[in-house]
Amino acid sequence: MTQMADNALNHDHSRSTSMPTDMAELGSGNFEQELTLSLLGNEEVALNEIEVAIARIEDGSFGRCETCGVKIHKSRLQAIPYAAQCVKCASELEPIDFQRGSKHRVLPR
Repeated sequence: MTQMADNALNHDHSRSTSMPTDMAELGSGNFEQELTLSLLGNEEVALNEIEVAIARIEDGSFGRCETCGVKIHKSRLQAIPYAAQCVKCASELEPIDFQRGSKHRVLPR
């Protein structure tokens, strides 16, 4: 586990041994801890995707959609350099539910 993750998990214990004085203080501390751990998780995912993209560069498949094989448009690769799918295939894999504001994965048929 990284130092930042250790710090996030031990944040309240390292500052003082006293309990928070109210629920808002407790909630704020929990929110900060969850946010830090979430950001670290996202960073790990992005680093993994970058490593996979480097492997695709090395094997010559970078820039081709892993799902349908078409060439990924240059503007998509500029926006997301580690993109493994074209816009069409990516949108089919992870459609956005705009009413709920969340993403959900659709299993391939």
